[in-house]
Amino acid sequence: MTHRDTTPSHGTSPDRTEQELQESLAALAGAVHPPPDAYRTARGEWLRRERRRRVILTVLVAVVFAVAVLIGLWVLNRAPSEPGVIFSGTGAGTGAGSVLSAHPPGWRGP
Repeated sequence: MTHRDTTPSHGTSPDRTEQELQESLAALAGAVHPPPDAYRTARGEWLRRERRRRVILTVLVAVVFAVAVLIGLWVLNRAPSEPGVIFSGTGAGTGAGSVLSAHPPGWRGP
């Protein structure tokens, strides 16, 4: 950076530029007049968007839940109907110390 880069231009100062900008923005803001029902209109639009967002979210949650239930039912329906080796009490792993036993150790049947 050289000395020329840090010096302000001739005829302008930060205070003067700031004041001119402030006056320009004040004049612009003074010329803007919102319609009398602008707040009511903006609030109504916001409420409609919020209601729509909630309805879409509710429908999306219901669809995801329904799909999960249907997949669960389909998986359960695909399971074999005959009892498996783990729960039947018959098979290779039915010894007293077996992990696959359907009954806890020391259990006496009916």
